[in-house]
Amino acid sequence: MILLVTGGSGFIGSNFIRYISKTYPEYSIINLDLLTYAVNQKNIEELDRLPNYTFFKGDICDSNLVAPLVCACDAVIHFAAESHVDRSITGPGAFIRTNVVGTQVLLDACVKYKKRFHHISTDECYGSLGLSDARFTESSPYDPSSPYSASKASSDHLVRAYHRTYGLETTISNCSNNYGNWQNEEKLIPHMIRKAMDEKRLPIYGTGENIRDWVHVEDHCAAIDLILHSGRIGKTYLIGGNAERSNLNVVKQILNIMGRSESMIDFVTDRKGHDLRYAVDSSKIERELGWTRQYSFEDGLKKTVSWYLQHALV
Repeated sequence: MILLVTGGSGFIGSNFIRYISKTYPEYSIINLDLLTYAVNQKNIEELDRLPNYTFFKGDICDSNLVAPLVCACDAVIHFAAESHVDRSITGPGAFIRTNVVGTQVLLDACVKYKKRFHHISTDECYGSLGLSDARFTESSPYDPSSPYSASKASSDHLVRAYHRTYGLETTISNCSNNYGNWQNEEKLIPHMIRKAMDEKRLPIYGTGENIRDWVHVEDHCAAIDLILHSGRIGKTYLIGGNAERSNLNVVKQILNIMGRSESMIDFVTDRKGHDLRYAVDSSKIERELGWTRQYSFEDGLKKTVSWYLQHALV
């Protein structure tokens, strides 16, 4: 099988490429990535050493580039996206272009060449939960809060529309917060590890009581593998870690692992439109596809902190 992975040089995409290369050595992998600010050069160099791997630098909005790559593959795994919420607040245009228009360009090519399409999305499309609300399910209504989550919700709707209108073989997965190796330093966990390493104050929005569900990136990759090969066409699967933690709790755990004092925490002005809580119910993918998590949050976080310390956040 030949897989076209968009955004394969980023955090989750690069981990997925490593996972596929190890799990299916007979597969060929094409990586299409624009190599934006979120990409790490050392990560690119490591990917280049993989067998049966080909890299193309380019924009998913470029239909002339996208079309022949889609034609050459058996399935598209679509990770490519602008994903940093704070950046979407100050500059939403790039998020609309990449996340909505880019997805449309890929879908058009998949319709033309009759290719399987799997779309990677986020639990942020569903908006915010109260502290006592039940977790999101695949039937929860969309209620995005930020330009980022609105753009991802839009792309999800496009994927469903292309399945219903054109009969395109599609699936969607909406995941909770990922963590693990090679994540961009702007994200919470590596950002806090870096601050603690440098003996600097660790900034936390508001009171730090905002809650996120955390899933290790390797568990996420295994879930995508199952959906790609066994998921029901036209359906959505939620992928979560069953590990709800407040941001303050996560930061305190990082400091504890690193042997640093909680006095390093600095509460700062809250983010605009900051959702209180995300949590997803993963029972559908567990029941239908037999997905299980290999990492508890505590074990996964210890492994993640250790990796970043060894690599000095590369």
